[in-house]
Parts: sequence; structure tokens; C-alpha cells
Amino acid sequence: MVRMGMAVLVALAVTSGVDSLPVPRAARAATIAQGAASGADDLQKLAGDFWAWRDRNVPFNGDDVPRIPRPAPLTSDDGRDWSAGGIASKRRMRAELEARWKAMNSSAWRVPQQVDYQLLGSAIARVRWELDLNREWRCDPDFYLSQSLGALVQALVEPPPFDPERSRTIRIRMEEIPALLESGKANLQAAKPFAKLAIDSLHDIGPQLRQLEKEVGPMLAEGNAAAFHPATEKAIAALESYRDWLDKHLSSMPERTPVGRENYEFFLSRVALQPYTPEEMLRIARQEWERTVAFEQYEKQRKFLVDRGILSVPPEIGHYTVRALPGYLMAISDFGEMDSFLGHTGVRYLREPSPELGYFDAATARDQRPLLVHEGVPGHFFQLALSRMHEDPIRRHYYDSGPIEGIGFYAEEMMLQAGLFDDRPRVREIIYNFMRLRALRVEVDVKLALGTFTIPQAAAYLHQYVPMDARTSLGEAAAFATGPGQAITYQIGKTQILRFLADAKVKQGDAFQLQAFHDYLWKNGNVPLVLQRWEYLGLDDDWRVVEKRRAGTDNK
Repeated sequence: MVRMGMAVLVALAVTSGVDSLPVPRAARAATIAQGAASGADDLQKLAGDFWAWRDRNVPFNGDDVPRIPRPAPLTSDDGRDWSAGGIASKRRMRAELEARWKAMNSSAWRVPQQVDYQLLGSAIARVRWELDLNREWRCDPDFYLSQSLGALVQALVEPPPFDPERSRTIRIRMEEIPALLESGKANLQAAKPFAKLAIDSLHDIGPQLRQLEKEVGPMLAEGNAAAFHPATEKAIAALESYRDWLDKHLSSMPERTPVGRENYEFFLSRVALQPYTPEEMLRIARQEWERTVAFEQYEKQRKFLVDRGILSVPPEIGHYTVRALPGYLMAISDFGEMDSFLGHTGVRYLREPSPELGYFDAATARDQRPLLVHEGVPGHFFQLALSRMHEDPIRRHYYDSGPIEGIGFYAEEMMLQAGLFDDRPRVREIIYNFMRLRALRVEVDVKLALGTFTIPQAAAYLHQYVPMDARTSLGEAAAFATGPGQAITYQIGKTQILRFLADAKVKQGDAFQLQAFHDYLWKNGNVPLVLQRWEYLGLDDDWRVVEKRRAGTDNK
């Protein structure tokens, strides 16, 4: 009875904030720890509910980093519903999840648990960004091409054979196209530049999808092959109708719809968890661009011969390979990245070398290693495979392009300095030109978001100062206009990694080990870098800047 009474007193002291009760300090600490553990359990429950919902509802995207393993599609998949009712349902669920998240008090939790809490808050904030602030579903016709043709790309990029479940997924993705495009017609108040790009991308969609159906249909298992041909013809009719509908309404569409500073600040502070203002990022990018222009000029006189341990390589992770681009993927290659790295092995499809190749394909035709370093090993495929093996389910599911693309970009220069390209001076020039591009992307992203660049101005800027071909520069500018915040991730992420590494070296001194640092960075590569730095080094100054800056967005 005495022990029970003491437990009651401890609980009262903790919950009421009374400090004067004669409760042993150890007992109070134990009770606080018990409450923190309970809160962390509640967080894991919320995370499980969120990811179960998010995995089925996350929009498809032409980029390869945001790809996630998805559950097999239902015959009627609520997560793919972009009708007015479907959007309202997504908003209600987002509000419910956010309310549960806000109701938690994480202040007494251990730092790793607080990091998980902020990760989940960022993931929920991303849903608000998608639905209510950036609103691609409202202003960008290409959004519905990503949900339809982009979804088909993601079902096809993993190499054959196509087993029954995957065959069913491919068939359903084709069958879903007409309904998704009808939702687009009902929802869109499109911006003219975005509509023009969507119209152009559908110019030869009939022959392209028939080529795809001719090659893929015979490979489908069970009864899916027979249904694939009529589904393809219906999809072609729907896509051509969508193209004609956009063309008919083109003259009445507004010219410009920048996301605006307030919404862009929301993305930076609440979704990307960036400690920088737009102006600070512009200064970072300009400094990097100037540095890389110089590097390109004196590269031929510079040579690096460095032998070092870089990363641990778990035996569970397989190879990342390159293959010739098959015809069925060539047909829809403009609607998504031509790679697959969701499994323990990865693949990248390459076009045949020709004078007509765009900026990135031309660089890869000269040497595949820059692409493999960024997209494969030690870049995206390797990092994402490690992160998907994380013991913490919140970190396994969470993704943010900031650290992921930052690691991919960092890996390029790191491998250059380690000597991977010592035998190819022209390839080192390509790496430096990639660095110049990533610096300029920040400037273009920020200026498009704030409305000081139009899409043609941004395209012309990239065309002149990277330089790159006109088609690629226009595609880059359009993608950054419709998806603000993605183009900053390469340069700003790498900048944060370099600061993180320098801080670790200074704080750990002679105990610092580059391989151990990289192992932590790659394993937690989906986690925003301000949170990684806080957890790994106990340095929360950047995180406090984020908290201060995002306080102004709490009413959003």
C-alpha cells in the first residue's frame, strides 16, 4: 500500500507540475521516461496509420526519388480517386492525422524519438502542400498524365518477366487512364504554359501506346493480355480527347501562376525543414556556380589520387546495372525516369548514342560513370536500399528529396575526389558541368516560385548558362515551375552535407572516421539533414532556425 501511494504521488507530481512533493528524483525520472515511452508508442501507431494511408494515396510523380513501393491496386482504388469527392476525402484524412500529431507533446522524448516526430510532421505537411498550396491537381494538366501514364511507367520499369500480380497491375494502370483524365477535366483551372507542355507531350500518344501494347501485351500473364488491347485503345481515345480539350480551352487560360513566397516558405520550413531563406539559397547557388566555372577551367591541370574507405556495403544489396532502353519503355519515356531501384537490385535503361540526344543522355553516352555514381552506387539505388533496411519503420517509409538528392550530388564530387574519374579528364569536366547545373537550378527554382522568372525566361537562362539543349532546358523549367522546391535539393542538400561533415570532424577530432560518418548518413539518407545533424552531433542550432522560421506558417 505504501508503494502504491508513492506511485500515485509521483503521477500527481508529474502531471500537475507540482515540484514540492517529497518524491525521490529517480522515481520522478522513471515516471517521465515511462510517459515518454508511451508517447513514442503512440507516435509509432500514428505513423503506421499514416503510412498505410499514404502508400495508397501519394500522387505519382515523374521523378524517381519519390517512388515508393505501393500496394497492389484494387479494382476500384480509392487512393487513385482525384474526383472532387476523392480530394475532399484526402483533406479530411490529412486533417485528422495532423490533429493527432499536434496533440502529442514530444518535448520530454529522447532526441531520436523527437527526430521521428518531426519526420512524421513533415510528411503530413507535405500532404497539405500537395492538396492546398502547390495544387498541381488544380493548375497543371501534366499532373493527370503523371497519375495515368506515369503510373504505367512505374509498373513497367522493373524488367520482365511480369508475374500474374504485376500483369494485373499493368492492366489496371492502363484501364484507369480514362477516369483519371475525366477528373482532370473537372478539376483543372490550368495555367497556359503548363497546358502547352502537356499538349506537346501527347502529340504522338496513339502510336506510342500502340507500340507499348504490341510489345507488352504478349508478356502479360493469365487473362490480362486479352484485356490489355481494348484498355489501350480506350486510353488512347481518352488521352487524345484530353489533349483536344486542353487545346480548345488554351486561349482562356492564365499565363502565370507562381506558387508565391508565402507558400514557398511553407514548403521550405514545414516540409523540407530547410534553415535557409530563398535569398540565402540564391547566394549559396551563385557561389557554387562561380566555383564550378573555375573548376572546369583548371581541371586538366589537376589530378586526385586518393585511396580511402568510403562506405560499408551490406551483402543483401545487389547490383545496379544498365540496359538498352526497350521499345515499350521508349514509347512512354517522357513520362518518368527510366530506372527502377525499389528492390535489392536496380536497373537503368539507356538510349542508343546519337547526335539528337538531350543534355543528360548525351553526357551518359560519353561515359556511364557519372550517371551510375548519382543514380546507382553509391547514390540513389544504394542509399535507398540501405534506408529501406532501417530498423525504424518511420525512417523506412519517410522520404525527402533534400537529403536524397543532396547525397546523390555529394557522391558525384566525392567519387571524383576519390579518383574514380582520374583516367578520364573529359568526364571530370562533365561532373563539374553537372555542378554548375545544380547551382543554377536553385536560382531558377526560387525565381519561378517567387514569380520573378517566367518558364521561357528560366529555360533561356539554363540554355545559356549551363549550357544545355533547348528541349531539356524547357523541360527542366516546366518541371520546376509545377513542382517548387525540388530543384533546390541537389545543391542545398550537398551544402548541408559538407557542413555536417565539417562539424563532425571538428567535434570528433582524431576519433572522426569518414566511413562511419558516411554509413550513418547513407542509412538515414531519407531524413532531413538538420535532424541528422542534431541526432548525430547533438547540434540543434539549425533545427532551432527551422522551428523559428516555421512558426510563421502555423496558421497555414
